[in-house]
Amino acid sequence: MRKLILGLAITLDGYIEGPKGEYDWCFTDQDYGLNEFFKRIDASFIGRKSYKMMQQHHGEPVPGMPALKEYVFSKTLTSVKEGAELISGDSTAEARKIKNQPGKDIWLFGGASLSDSLMKAGLVDELWLSIHPILLGSGKQLFNGSEQRTKLKLLESKIYETGLVSVHYQIENT
Repeated sequence: MRKLILGLAITLDGYIEGPKGEYDWCFTDQDYGLNEFFKRIDASFIGRKSYKMMQQHHGEPVPGMPALKEYVFSKTLTSVKEGAELISGDSTAEARKIKNQPGKDIWLFGGASLSDSLMKAGLVDELWLSIHPILLGSGKQLFNGSEQRTKLKLLESKIYETGLVSVHYQIENT
């Protein structure tokens, strides 16, 4: 079975975007492990808002991002760009079905609501977080409170000269 990896930039105080949706605080001055990560994946899961943001950046918000099979999860969109697949039904059932298909791992790229629902359903296998050395104070938080604890096993960590800390965890199923 393919692994689903939630990979995001996050601030030290837990935000994935600022109060106005901004992400100008994300470091883009070097690779930060992305090229190695890109070798592991061949598909991405993305929510509606993140998909729309990507389209404003002509589909490549991350420098060097390879062509991936995109699965866009939305109950309101009626169409997506050519080559992408719109998932408008039960997101957890569809994600489970896609994970069982052959292929490389899948990047859960964006969408706090999508990430939250897939985490609660136990479908996310790994977290790869790039913790940026900034406190935003407000914005959209990555984790929206869970009723259960989630144990993590550290797989790797790396500290960069810029102060960014990359942490890679496996989610331990209990």
